[in-house]
Amino acid sequence: MKDHDVLDPASAAEAQMAAVAHQCLLVALDHSKADHINVILELPENDAGGAAPVLALPPRALRFFADVLRQMAKREPMLLMPQKHELTTQDAANLLNVSRPFVVKEIEAGHLKCRLVGAHRRIEFEELRRYMAEQKRRSEEQLQDLTKLSEALDLEF
Repeated sequence: MKDHDVLDPASAAEAQMAAVAHQCLLVALDHSKADHINVILELPENDAGGAAPVLALPPRALRFFADVLRQMAKREPMLLMPQKHELTTQDAANLLNVSRPFVVKEIEAGHLKCRLVGAHRRIEFEELRRYMAEQKRRSEEQLQDLTKLSEALDLEF
């Protein structure tokens, strides 16, 4: 994973344009049961030519674009990665915001699956997403248990 793989947060003007475009796409998708949606490209004034080009796009692609635009509108950085992409232990640590040795310990404990390429561990992005969801679920459970315990002991928080 390289620094240029991350799309930096949008500027204020880009975020505003993205928010409007996101809403337009949602309206188009909400009112359409079509197998494709035509998008007409309006070219800048200085381009001489005939009819505006029309793109036929599947609704699924437009949902993806809408998700990207929503993130841009929030001015959050984005990372586009194929599901089957494999990460090094350092890449996984960076995404989890933990140390590489912690990732190795989680692999050795059987909490995170990987495959070996020579002597190097590779973790599928989808496996990392599964691990993150499991960690979030466990954390929420433990927080609820702590809340119940606090209530049972009549502690104020």
